[in-house]
Order: sequence, then structure tokens, then C-alpha cells
Amino acid sequence: MAETTHTVPTTMAAMLLTGHGAIEKLEYHQDVATPQPKAGEVLVQVTATAKNNTDRKAREGLYPTKDKGDVTSFAMGGTPTLTFPRIQGADVAGRIVAVGEGVDAERIGQRGLLDFNIYADERRDINLTPDYYGHGADGGFAEYIAVPADQFYHVPNPELHDAELASMGMCSYQTAYHMMTAANVSAGERVLVSGASGGVGTALIQLCRIVGAIPYAVSQLDKADSLKALGAEAVIDRGDLPTFVDRVLETTGGKPIDAVMDLVGGEMTNLFIDTMIVDMQGRKSYPRLSIAGASGGNLSEMMWTRVYLYQVQIFGVSHGTREEAEQLVAWIRSGELKPVLHAAFKLSDLHDAERYFVNRSSNYLGKIVLVPDAQWASHGAPFALENSSSATEERR
Repeated sequence: MAETTHTVPTTMAAMLLTGHGAIEKLEYHQDVATPQPKAGEVLVQVTATAKNNTDRKAREGLYPTKDKGDVTSFAMGGTPTLTFPRIQGADVAGRIVAVGEGVDAERIGQRGLLDFNIYADERRDINLTPDYYGHGADGGFAEYIAVPADQFYHVPNPELHDAELASMGMCSYQTAYHMMTAANVSAGERVLVSGASGGVGTALIQLCRIVGAIPYAVSQLDKADSLKALGAEAVIDRGDLPTFVDRVLETTGGKPIDAVMDLVGGEMTNLFIDTMIVDMQGRKSYPRLSIAGASGGNLSEMMWTRVYLYQVQIFGVSHGTREEAEQLVAWIRSGELKPVLHAAFKLSDLHDAERYFVNRSSNYLGKIVLVPDAQWASHGAPFALENSSSATEERR
């Protein structure tokens, strides 16, 4: 391991997930062994880590089995990789403080962002067995994390705060981009984005504009101004479900949606398909639906005759590829992608952040990040909610 002027402590503070269950399974400890970087790895001092819905799902075991009612850990490779205790947190921003064998010591001091995937092989164009830091290996809800050097991308942009950089993490942005690349979204196409106010949704709106597509956001109307500022062509409320398709078509001037980015599932999926097949005359491409979430329900009822007769293409999406990660980092560095940061919480206040995330208010837009307590004054306090315990502690 290369020498560094940063003194790495032997123990650190971390939030440990001790088992499946409620937030009480998340325990804050200040005597966790600090990881050491192995060959090809870097040790990152964490300054901010974004919270994702997958953290809650993994904690609660909300990955259904074939029995539908049963739940289990996420296990693409046949054997669950989530073992306890585990440090969650996938979207990590921070600074390299030490390097393992084979890594250039010049990287020490670099501020960057983690590609959260645990890749099964070196392929750059595909990722068939997705696992991630915070699930199959310890993540960023801690003061330090050791990760592959080639997956910690240098992002020097001084105009971006660390908390803002974490809010642009790969768990949301790479998922969003892979939804689009899987469906081959292209310039000029009309794209319906469900769950548009969340991390993946706000990423989708921006990414559509970057590639020249036209995003239509499904969200609460009181968020319309903010979503339009991000790039949404219009905002459509779920509202009365029997009138949903008509309201979408009214918004598009009667033109069908070309592709749907579905984060909702449940009863909405069938309606999303309806928005694409109302008029097949003059279409230049097949109707396409990418799905990467089921917040509205894990079961959808649809007629397969409608799917195959109208040639609807459906893509299941989780995670993404190395190529997509590199493209996203390039857009972050160039300033084409903008952070959508809702608030920061102290790491020790993760229970409060979890409650807020589940019961989020109507003004919620974007991402929540967790900042290690030792880094709070520099990287968290400017983004604290006024009524959070983190903010209250800061005012004392």
C-alpha cells in the first residue's frame, strides 16, 4: 500500500445492517474495522452517499420468490450475496486516501464517484449478473470504503459539492441510462417517464434531453415547474386512471408515446402500453417499455395478445454496463448532467432519513444523501432539512 499523508484510523464509524427487518436492524457503530485496499483497489474517505430505494428493499427482503408472497435476498447468481452485518450505500462520493498494490499513488487526493456495480467479468457491453456495493460487498454508509480503482472515477468539477456529486450516483443514473439504451431511445422520440420526481425519474428526464428525445413526466402537478426546469416537456398526473391515456394523448397532441420508462408497475403498466398502441399508423419504430421498478405493485394484468399483436417490446432493467458508466461520468464532467439533491442527513441519523424517505412530502424531488458525522460541517450542513435532527444539532 502506498504511503499517504492522510492518517487512516484502524476503526471507523459505520451503519451496520444486522439482518432483514425494520430500521431497527440498522445499527450505528463507531468501532468498525477500517477496510484496507487490496491490489488494484483504492481506499476512499467517504464524504457523501446517496440513499436509494434498493437499500430499503434489500433491508426488508422485498425480492419475491416464485411463490409471490414470499420474500428473500436478491440473488442473481443462485446464492445470496447479502450477508450480515453489511454496510449499505451504493452511490459513494469521496476522496482517495490510500491505494493498493498496482495503483498509481498519484491518485491519492482525487475526488470522485463510484460505479456501484460488482461486475462478474471484464465485459464492457453487458452485465448479466448484477450485484453492487452495499449488497454483495460493503458500501458507503461508513467513513471509508475500499473499491476497485478503475470504478472510482475522478470528477474534479469544483462547482459540484460532494453531496451533489453523490446525488448523481450510478444506482439511479446508470439504471436510467440503461433503460434508455435497452429500448434504443433516440432523438425526436416521445418518452413517457413514470415516477418522474425520484432519482431515476429525474435522471431520465435529463438523459432524454441529452440524446434529443422528448420526455413526458408522470408525477404530481405541484412538481411541474421543477420537472419542466429539468427538461420535461409536460407533466401528467396519474389522476383518474380511466382517463389517463386520453390525458396523455391530449398532452402529446394525439401522437402516441414511442417508449415508456416504467418505474411503477402494478395497474399502470397496462395503461402505459395503451399510450403507445393507440395509433400504429406512421410509426417509425416498435412500441417499447423498459421497466426498472414496481413501486405501484409487483403484479400487472395485461393481455399477451395485445403485446404480441402490437409487437410491444418489453425490457427488464437492473444496473448497467461499464460503457454506460463511462458515458455518464463524461456527461457529469462536462456539466451536461445536473444534480438533483433534495436534502442531506448525518449518517448517524439514517433512521430519520429512512422515515423521511418512506413518508416523503409532496415537495420531494431528487435524492437524499447521507454524510458521515465527521464530514458533516463541510459536506452535509449546507443541504440539511430545516426540521431534521441533523440540522437541529448543527444549530446548537
